[in-house]
Amino acid sequence: MASVVVVGTQWGDEGKGKIVDLLTRYADFVVRFQGGNNAGHTLVVDGKQYIFHIIPSGILYKDKTCVIGNGVIIDPGVLLKEMANLAEKGMAVTPRQLLISANAHLIMPYHQCLDVARENALAKGKKIGTTGRGIGPCYMDKVGRVGMKVGDLLDMSLFTDKLQAAVEDKNFILTRQFGAQPLDYAAILDQFEAHAAQLSPFIGNVSVALDQARKAGKNILFEGAQGTQLDIDHGTYPFVTSSNTIAGNACIGSGFGPVHIDEVIGILKAYTTRVGEGPFPTELPEGDGIGDILQQKGHEYGATTGRRRRCGWFDAVVANDAVRLNGLTGFAVTKLDVLSGLKKLKIATGYRVEGVPYGYMPDNIRKARMAEPVYEEMDGWGTELPGIRSYEDLPAQAKDYLKRLEDLTGVAPAIVSVGPDREETLLLRNPFSG
Repeated sequence: MASVVVVGTQWGDEGKGKIVDLLTRYADFVVRFQGGNNAGHTLVVDGKQYIFHIIPSGILYKDKTCVIGNGVIIDPGVLLKEMANLAEKGMAVTPRQLLISANAHLIMPYHQCLDVARENALAKGKKIGTTGRGIGPCYMDKVGRVGMKVGDLLDMSLFTDKLQAAVEDKNFILTRQFGAQPLDYAAILDQFEAHAAQLSPFIGNVSVALDQARKAGKNILFEGAQGTQLDIDHGTYPFVTSSNTIAGNACIGSGFGPVHIDEVIGILKAYTTRVGEGPFPTELPEGDGIGDILQQKGHEYGATTGRRRRCGWFDAVVANDAVRLNGLTGFAVTKLDVLSGLKKLKIATGYRVEGVPYGYMPDNIRKARMAEPVYEEMDGWGTELPGIRSYEDLPAQAKDYLKRLEDLTGVAPAIVSVGPDREETLLLRNPFSG
């Protein structure tokens, strides 16, 4: 029996979905513990692509239980659409396969309207780069103790009372502050009554279910969203998401005791990407030859937004921040294959800000923007990697690159991805095996 947390170590889009899909083979429960449908996990199985925004990636295994924890915020329309898409592919989701925490919060239509209105009101250069999915406003209501919980759908009398007060309050802000159109209370109520009828069989107490699973000797996999540098407390604030993305939130966002976590695996892309605004010290600007190769060969477009991802060299400063903040016990290195064909590779081993050396991301956002990477250079390799099925068969330069990442961070790779498909993955150490 083991409990394993998987988290992103950079700015998200590291390939968590594929690694979670791989590790789900050894898990009995797969738990999503934070974020909302601003995250997108892409899987390629037998040449078919699947993109999930809310449902844990382990849903492709029919004998597993997928869990959406209290730390997740849920747009029920998006969730039901994902479930419908799976049903169309012959994989209908049952209450035995999916459990939703009654304590998770609901993204409401007014959250999305407020998200877009606030972003549009920001001056150019000060925009956060929000996806407009209502994530921030939903978390604001949660912290402000006026949020709508999934469990409220089981008590429509309570739900209607809370909704009426919320719509009145949000319409005042939308119309008076932003000059937007007010929302229709009756239409929202009708919409969520329909959602309640469909989702009620899936709602329950996640903390109790996970505790029972642990005591029964089950393997539990916790699936994070986004990445360490997008953490609301420890990331490049304010260019972050609205939740804690680091491993500690696996326990808070699911009601699971921290002493029961056995391993924390950090998903580490072999280069670095970022979507949206914010500091990115190793960025290769659009039009740069190497940056364009990484973007095109790595298919670097956001699974949620479709936006072009900014691409850059591997950043060991960011990686070491992730090691420290998450207590990583292993890395899953993804997209190593994308670097094939590059004659020289660069790794940022530190920063300089106004002449001062930094071994961590500066807390001051102005200094973070000014950070200049200190690079070292390594030889690349010409061999394409997707056909490789063992570590020993990797080109010598690829093994040297992996060893250098280990030396710089003090954490060894447990998994190496050499292609997009499920089978194009080298499992060097199974975290569920102890």
